[in-house]
Amino acid sequence: MTLPISGEKLLTLIPQRTPIVLVSSLERYDENGLVSSFFVRAEGVFVDDEKLAESGLLEHMAQSVALHTGYSYFLKGENAPMGYIGSMQNVEIHKLPKIGETVFSSIQIIQEFMGVTLVEIETKLDGEFIARARMKTVIAP
Repeated sequence: MTLPISGEKLLTLIPQRTPIVLVSSLERYDENGLVSSFFVRAEGVFVDDEKLAESGLLEHMAQSVALHTGYSYFLKGENAPMGYIGSMQNVEIHKLPKIGETVFSSIQIIQEFMGVTLVEIETKLDGEFIARARMKTVIAP
């Protein structure tokens, strides 16, 4: 698969399914991080009062981590694993995207060991920083 990846190909890289998919494309990838996007739609489960709810933005961030894991498994010829959010720390949300807007999230892998991944995530809207978090995810056994 060549980047960017979206649509049905993207769904092969993450365990989530509609209507809980909160990533639209895999823009850039390397073993230490990626950039993903999400286009906010009116029919979204996490849309509240014409905006993506905070919980939706955090789920987008978590799915961006899952996308990194899924694509790395794809590159090894393996299926995307199921995983869980282990913890979220240092969460900052300064603005929520509205319906029709696209956010871009950059994740940077800090540490990966035995199925546990620690990442820093930063989300931008129109080039402006709107959210940040440190997240730990765990691959299900």
